[in-house]
Amino acid sequence: LRRQRQMCIRDSIKLFADGADKDGMLEMYKNPHIDGFTTNPTLMKIAGITDYVSFSKDILTEISDKPVSFEVFADELENMERQALEIASWAENVYVKIPITNTKNESTGGLIKSLSSKGVKLNVTAIFSIEQVKIVASSLNPNYSSFVSVFAGRIADTGYDPVPYMKEALTILRSNSKAELLWASPREVFNVYQADEIGCHIITATNSILKKLNLFDKDLEEYSLETVKMFYNDAKNAGYNI
Repeated sequence: LRRQRQMCIRDSIKLFADGADKDGMLEMYKNPHIDGFTTNPTLMKIAGITDYVSFSKDILTEISDKPVSFEVFADELENMERQALEIASWAENVYVKIPITNTKNESTGGLIKSLSSKGVKLNVTAIFSIEQVKIVASSLNPNYSSFVSVFAGRIADTGYDPVPYMKEALTILRSNSKAELLWASPREVFNVYQADEIGCHIITATNSILKKLNLFDKDLEEYSLETVKMFYNDAKNAGYNI
């Protein structure tokens, strides 16, 4: 029964791996439950990536049959479009991440509409408000696949419950059958179950979160004992004494 419940969750919501470490990405690529990949310039910087294009194209030689999202990093809308078209040309499985605004807080709704009308598969990112979801929904071409990334984890960081936001976003996106809502920036494994429960299409998470899905329905007293043993063994191995 436990295994059936676990598989039910994993088969009803798409799991994307979020990161920019090649070894970590390829490790997740071997996992049949992982449906796609996301990254961004910040994750690439943390991973020590110095050549954006070479890294991206190298990943695409290894991962060619699942969606991989790469983000533009220009700030002027014209340069965003140029970068987006270049990134989209790298492979059929590429989704181009476009932030909902630039750093000047200028909406990218027009750019989203232009790129989507050209058949570019988009992952619109850094969305926090329902008004932003509405802008994206009205800008996306319903004939092409797209992801709408709402940063539920960061919304929760501000003290707001992200679930009502995500539910409303799902309602708004119902008119576009090819637009999928993506729960971004999860903070804990429980967010996967929250996203699945409301019918969110996708959740993207770091490898550290995804690996904890194996803990689903674990006996809590057994988990307690394992934790006590971990503390004991770590103290012993460190040679602590009082």
